[in-house]
Amino acid sequence: MLNLVRLLPVALSLLLLGAHFYRAGWPAATLVCVGLLPLLVLRRWWVPSVFQALLVLAALEWLRTLLMIALMRIANEQEWARMAIILGLVAAFTAASALVFRASTLQSRYDGDGSRKRR
Repeated sequence: MLNLVRLLPVALSLLLLGAHFYRAGWPAATLVCVGLLPLLVLRRWWVPSVFQALLVLAALEWLRTLLMIALMRIANEQEWARMAIILGLVAAFTAASALVFRASTLQSRYDGDGSRKRR
């Protein structure tokens, strides 16, 4: 149960990214974000690496979105600072979500038999 709580930031980050893609009109990307969530229950050594890479890419997508919206708002002489703060925090939360896999309990969950050493 504790591992489930530790994985909540990962799930929330992917759900937020899925909502972002849905609003952007990319339903396939939305389905990928939601469809990847069940992989978290697999006890495979590669699961943390996959999700860490996805979360870093997701944080970069949030930063790209921040930049694009900020440039549009600046060009239209609209307020943009609050949006930049919010999306910056979303990007930071998403990137930080990748760190949950460094917890010793999650490391042992995904490498329970110790047959594969983390580098």
